[in-house]
Amino acid sequence: MSERSALRSRLEALTREVVKFGAVGGAGVVVNFAVFNLVRQLTEVPVVRASIIATVVATGTNYLGYRYFTYRDRDKRGRTKELTLFLLFSAIGLVIENGLLYVATYGFHWDSPLQNNIFKFLGIGLATLFRFWSYRTWVFRALPAREAIETAESFLADGSRHPRSPSRK
Repeated sequence: MSERSALRSRLEALTREVVKFGAVGGAGVVVNFAVFNLVRQLTEVPVVRASIIATVVATGTNYLGYRYFTYRDRDKRGRTKELTLFLLFSAIGLVIENGLLYVATYGFHWDSPLQNNIFKFLGIGLATLFRFWSYRTWVFRALPAREAIETAESFLADGSRHPRSPSRK
Protein backbone atom coordinates (compact mmCIF):
# COMPACT_ATOMS: atom_id res chain seq x y z
CA MET A 1 0.00 0.00 0.00
CA SER A 2 1.43 3.37 -0.95
CA GLU A 3 1.73 6.27 1.44
CA ARG A 4 -1.18 7.93 -0.33
CA SER A 5 -3.34 4.81 0.10
CA ALA A 6 -2.32 4.51 3.73
CA LEU A 7 -3.22 8.16 4.32
CA ARG A 8 -6.55 7.71 2.54
CA SER A 9 -7.26 4.63 4.67
CA ARG A 10 -6.48 6.53 7.88
CA LEU A 11 -8.68 9.46 6.81
CA GLU A 12 -11.54 7.10 5.99
CA ALA A 13 -11.18 5.45 9.41
CA LEU A 14 -11.15 8.87 11.12
CA THR A 15 -14.21 9.93 9.13
CA ARG A 16 -16.09 6.77 10.21
CA GLU A 17 -15.07 7.45 13.80
CA VAL A 18 -16.23 11.08 13.65
CA VAL A 19 -19.57 10.04 12.11
CA LYS A 20 -20.16 7.39 14.79
CA PHE A 21 -19.06 9.79 17.54
CA GLY A 22 -21.43 12.39 16.09
CA ALA A 23 -24.34 9.95 15.97
CA VAL A 24 -23.92 9.00 19.62
CA GLY A 25 -23.24 12.62 20.56
CA GLY A 26 -26.31 13.79 18.63
CA ALA A 27 -28.48 11.35 20.56
CA GLY A 28 -26.82 12.61 23.74
CA VAL A 29 -27.62 16.22 22.82
CA VAL A 30 -31.29 15.29 22.37
CA VAL A 31 -31.29 13.58 25.79
CA ASN A 32 -29.43 16.55 27.30
CA PHE A 33 -31.87 19.16 25.99
CA ALA A 34 -34.94 17.05 26.76
CA VAL A 35 -33.90 16.52 30.38
CA PHE A 36 -32.75 20.14 30.75
CA ASN A 37 -36.01 21.63 29.50
CA LEU A 38 -38.18 19.14 31.40
CA VAL A 39 -36.37 19.90 34.66
CA ARG A 40 -36.65 23.65 33.98
CA GLN A 41 -40.38 23.46 33.24
CA LEU A 42 -41.44 20.94 35.88
CA THR A 43 -39.32 22.06 38.83
CA GLU A 44 -37.89 25.13 40.48
CA VAL A 45 -34.31 23.91 40.05
CA PRO A 46 -32.02 26.80 39.00
CA VAL A 47 -30.82 26.84 35.39
CA VAL A 48 -27.22 25.68 35.88
CA ARG A 49 -28.21 22.90 38.27
CA ALA A 50 -30.85 21.73 35.78
CA SER A 51 -28.17 21.74 33.11
CA ILE A 52 -25.79 19.71 35.28
CA ILE A 53 -28.51 17.12 35.89
CA ALA A 54 -29.16 16.92 32.14
CA THR A 55 -25.45 16.63 31.36
CA VAL A 56 -25.02 13.77 33.84
CA VAL A 57 -27.97 11.85 32.35
CA ALA A 58 -26.67 12.39 28.80
CA THR A 59 -23.16 11.33 29.87
CA GLY A 60 -24.53 7.99 31.08
CA THR A 61 -26.33 7.30 27.82
CA ASN A 62 -23.32 8.46 25.81
CA TYR A 63 -20.96 6.07 27.57
CA LEU A 64 -23.08 3.14 26.45
CA GLY A 65 -23.16 4.43 22.88
CA TYR A 66 -19.44 5.11 22.72
CA ARG A 67 -18.41 1.80 24.29
CA TYR A 68 -20.79 -0.44 22.34
CA PHE A 69 -21.07 1.45 19.02
CA THR A 70 -18.41 4.06 18.29
CA TYR A 71 -15.46 2.37 19.99
CA ARG A 72 -16.64 -1.25 20.15
CA ASP A 73 -13.47 -2.43 18.41
CA ARG A 74 -11.15 -0.71 20.86
CA ASP A 75 -9.29 -2.26 23.78
CA LYS A 76 -11.78 -3.71 26.27
CA ARG A 77 -9.28 -4.62 28.96
CA GLY A 78 -9.23 -2.41 32.02
CA ARG A 79 -12.88 -1.34 32.05
CA THR A 80 -12.48 0.21 35.51
CA LYS A 81 -9.69 2.44 34.23
CA GLU A 82 -11.70 3.20 31.07
CA LEU A 83 -14.78 4.19 33.06
CA THR A 84 -12.71 6.24 35.52
CA LEU A 85 -11.06 8.18 32.69
CA PHE A 86 -14.40 8.57 30.91
CA LEU A 87 -15.95 10.06 34.05
CA LEU A 88 -12.93 12.32 34.64
CA PHE A 89 -12.97 13.74 31.09
CA SER A 90 -16.76 13.92 31.15
CA ALA A 91 -16.54 15.97 34.34
CA ILE A 92 -14.15 18.38 32.62
CA GLY A 93 -16.59 18.55 29.69
CA LEU A 94 -19.40 19.21 32.17
CA VAL A 95 -17.45 22.16 33.60
CA ILE A 96 -16.80 23.54 30.09
CA GLU A 97 -20.43 23.13 29.03
CA ASN A 98 -22.02 24.47 32.19
CA GLY A 99 -19.34 27.07 32.88
CA LEU A 100 -20.33 28.88 29.71
CA LEU A 101 -24.00 28.71 30.73
CA TYR A 102 -23.10 29.95 34.21
CA VAL A 103 -21.18 32.97 32.88
CA ALA A 104 -24.00 33.86 30.46
CA THR A 105 -26.72 33.44 33.09
CA TYR A 106 -25.11 34.94 36.18
CA GLY A 107 -22.35 37.07 34.67
CA PHE A 108 -24.29 38.72 31.85
CA HIS A 109 -27.85 38.09 33.15
CA TRP A 110 -28.89 36.39 29.91
CA ASP A 111 -31.51 34.23 31.56
CA SER A 112 -34.45 33.76 29.22
CA PRO A 113 -35.32 30.19 28.18
CA LEU A 114 -34.07 30.94 24.65
CA GLN A 115 -30.79 32.38 25.92
CA ASN A 116 -30.36 29.41 28.29
CA ASN A 117 -30.77 26.98 25.41
CA ILE A 118 -28.45 28.94 23.12
CA PHE A 119 -25.64 29.05 25.67
CA LYS A 120 -26.22 25.44 26.63
CA PHE A 121 -25.87 24.54 22.94
CA LEU A 122 -22.65 26.56 22.62
CA GLY A 123 -21.29 24.94 25.78
CA ILE A 124 -22.11 21.48 24.45
CA GLY A 125 -20.26 22.35 21.24
CA LEU A 126 -17.09 23.43 23.05
CA ALA A 127 -17.22 20.49 25.42
CA THR A 128 -17.74 18.07 22.51
CA LEU A 129 -14.47 19.12 20.90
CA PHE A 130 -12.66 18.43 24.16
CA ARG A 131 -14.51 15.13 24.71
CA PHE A 132 -13.77 13.83 21.21
CA TRP A 133 -10.06 14.46 21.66
CA SER A 134 -9.88 13.08 25.20
CA TYR A 135 -12.07 10.00 24.65
CA ARG A 136 -10.22 8.85 21.54
CA THR A 137 -6.79 9.67 23.00
CA TRP A 138 -7.12 8.46 26.59
CA VAL A 139 -10.33 6.53 27.20
CA PHE A 140 -11.12 4.30 24.20
CA ARG A 141 -7.58 3.54 23.11
CA ALA A 142 -6.80 1.66 19.94
CA LEU A 143 -5.37 -1.78 20.35
CA PRO A 144 -1.60 -1.65 19.74
CA ALA A 145 -1.75 -4.90 17.76
CA ARG A 146 -4.25 -3.40 15.33
CA GLU A 147 -1.75 -0.80 14.15
CA ALA A 148 0.89 -3.51 13.74
CA ILE A 149 -1.51 -5.68 11.73
CA GLU A 150 -2.48 -2.76 9.49
CA THR A 151 1.19 -1.94 8.91
CA ALA A 152 2.01 -5.56 8.09
CA GLU A 153 -1.00 -5.86 5.77
CA SER A 154 -0.03 -2.69 3.94
CA PHE A 155 3.55 -3.96 3.59
CA LEU A 156 2.35 -7.29 2.24
CA ALA A 157 -0.14 -5.67 -0.11
CA ASP A 158 2.52 -3.28 -1.38
CA GLY A 159 5.08 -6.07 -1.84
CA SER A 160 2.74 -8.29 -3.87
CA ARG A 161 2.38 -5.64 -6.61
CA HIS A 162 6.07 -5.51 -7.45
CA PRO A 163 7.35 -8.05 -9.99
CA ARG A 164 10.58 -8.61 -8.06
CA SER A 165 8.92 -9.24 -4.72
CA PRO A 166 9.75 -12.59 -3.07
CA SER A 167 6.18 -13.81 -3.54
CA ARG A 168 6.48 -13.50 -7.35
CA LYS A 169 9.69 -15.54 -7.81
